[in-house]
Amino acid sequence: MNIFDYAKHLFFSPDLESKLLCPSIVDDFSGEVISEDVADLYPARDESISFSDEQVKFPRKGALRQDEKKGLALHFFANHELLAIEMMAAAILFLKPSKNIEHKEIQKIRRGLLTTIRDEQKHFKLYQNRMQEFGCRFGDYPLNDFFWRQMQKVKSLDEYLSVMAITFEGANLDFAHYYREVFKEIGDSKTSSIMNVVYEDEITHVALGAHWLNKWREDESIWNYYLNSLPELLTPSRAKGIIYDEEARTRAGLDSDFIKTLKVYKDDFTVTQRKEWNASK
Repeated sequence: MNIFDYAKHLFFSPDLESKLLCPSIVDDFSGEVISEDVADLYPARDESISFSDEQVKFPRKGALRQDEKKGLALHFFANHELLAIEMMAAAILFLKPSKNIEHKEIQKIRRGLLTTIRDEQKHFKLYQNRMQEFGCRFGDYPLNDFFWRQMQKVKSLDEYLSVMAITFEGANLDFAHYYREVFKEIGDSKTSSIMNVVYEDEITHVALGAHWLNKWREDESIWNYYLNSLPELLTPSRAKGIIYDEEARTRAGLDSDFIKTLKVYKDDFTVTQRKEWNASK
């Protein structure tokens, strides 16, 4: 299957099964993007997995001893994985680098995105299977579209990698680490091991973004290049979680200046101002 046909299949098919089609089917990397604008687009989803404006609160740490709350937490995580699959398909279909680069390099990026899609599909299935053991099916709770609304602002692959790899997947290094330990503390080794699989894979996903941003930044620091590639109203605070995992970011290839600058970055976004974060400094 051609890579663009595959990406269309993921993005425009409304059913969950189609969105989980493995990228190993792709054997043709020819073709060009079909558009350069995602501002008015939404991934197709049937009614059972459609986006909702209804707000559901993520369960507190102390509530995660309850199976129902575990299922809810994994439902949040699974939606993030599905959104990531759709965003990566959109990146293949609609985005180019802001700079002129060789076609073979663009193909390398797209191959990297396919590898990441495979991982996100794996994560989704791990979450889905585990939350079903807690009596929860995907779609039982409202599904938010926050990540996709940020994707609609993205104009190039540089911006995409800054938003997805460095910001959202970077933050998930912290969240996966944190919840791996939470589930371990409450004796749920099975869910903890799932979080560890996600954690290790996320390091490679952040590394994909770090590699290409480093390659394209020229004389600019990666921090400034990253900042200049973020869409309006999305700040580096979104690139951090409840804790701050410097080791994982180092393993992903981010330099020490970037890691230190991100660690001390503050603005009005509050997720990184929690008690656990302040205590970890």
